[in-house]
Amino acid sequence: MKKILLALTIFFQLNTFSQNYTSYFTGNATDVVTNPAGGICMMGGATEHDEAMKWFLQNSNGGDILVLRASGSNGYNNYFYSGLGITVNSVETIVFNDGTAANEAYIQQKISQAEAIWFAGGDQWNYISYWRNNKIDSLINDGLLNRNMVIGGTSAGMAIQGKFYFSASNGSVTTAEALLDPYNTYMTVDSAAFLKNKYLEDVITDTHYDSPDRKGRHVTFLARIYNDWGIQAKGIACDEYTAVCIDTFGIAHCYGEYPAYDEDIYFLQTNCELTNGGPENCVVGNPLNWNQSGEAVKVYRVKGTMNGANTFSLVDWQTGSGGTWENWYVDNGTFYDVAGNQPNCSPVSLKENKMNDINVYPNPISNGIILIEKFSEPIIQINIIDLSGKQIKTKQSNQNIKTAIDVSEIKAGFYFLEIKTSMSTITKKIVIE
Repeated sequence: MKKILLALTIFFQLNTFSQNYTSYFTGNATDVVTNPAGGICMMGGATEHDEAMKWFLQNSNGGDILVLRASGSNGYNNYFYSGLGITVNSVETIVFNDGTAANEAYIQQKISQAEAIWFAGGDQWNYISYWRNNKIDSLINDGLLNRNMVIGGTSAGMAIQGKFYFSASNGSVTTAEALLDPYNTYMTVDSAAFLKNKYLEDVITDTHYDSPDRKGRHVTFLARIYNDWGIQAKGIACDEYTAVCIDTFGIAHCYGEYPAYDEDIYFLQTNCELTNGGPENCVVGNPLNWNQSGEAVKVYRVKGTMNGANTFSLVDWQTGSGGTWENWYVDNGTFYDVAGNQPNCSPVSLKENKMNDINVYPNPISNGIILIEKFSEPIIQINIIDLSGKQIKTKQSNQNIKTAIDVSEIKAGFYFLEIKTSMSTITKKIVIE
């Protein structure tokens, strides 16, 4: 009874004095600090998949769950707190009534204390316009990069997870509209910095894949990204009742109710085998033409099961289980999907070649300073990650040849040095003495 009264009191106070947001609280009001396991969980937009939601809660390691949304109320509170049998310290839903709530110190504190954040469905443009380029996305990204926070969302909450995203700033767009004119007023594909999810750096997501059919518009998103930014982008999509949970090793676990229902998760990639694999015609006012001899986009289509046993690797984008390969293409505004085969782009060999022109020394490190030299590409960021996957130090860099990073405050042990360049991410094991 005491916990219930406390929750009611908090709701009354915040609703009375802060009309730009509403809070619903369930559980223990005393913050706990746990060691979350990290990861990303995304759902297609209909009823939540219980087993995937258990994965999400378990990865918080008993911490505090924060639900962020711009409409609705407290539908997740009891479901997360007691409905799934996973022990967590608390669940709080905060509903943003407008963008000014981003300035509220209470909300900022709650984000900085959360071990897990879930984005509900709704209008993704509200999420982007309320949270992008302010304290909210900064605090969320700090949790992702420095506290191994687990993150997830459904429908609009999934749509915002990739580095590229459909903003819906002018409303939604159908497959027919996208294919007829990839630059129509509703095709608002965006890349402005927002959420920084590992393994989703060149990904655009889509949801409700089976109702309505969104395959053609998703391919058009990829065509736009290739045309506008020169990026061979990738896509992840979920049927309405499915979920994909990505662990910190880059393995995507696919949840659904197959074979009782035919439910799929999709992993799309611009065909990496082609030297010039972009769309043949992607211009304002004309139908999209992205054929490439019927192999413009390679897709691994995976059946979602109750236990998430079928998987796909987001490290090499080739290795999977429980799925089949397809070729997707667009011929003069008409979308086609046919049986295909696995691409062979030798990502391991490519990575090894890139590692040959990098020099990291000394290793082991005994003097507190490590030097990194990269000869072919500018280094833009260096991260030091412990064996649990937690990022413990980061440094921005724009130097072409040599960068130094001070590790004197880090305790002795084994670590991973993650070196991000303009073209790739390279990981090397280091020893601090």
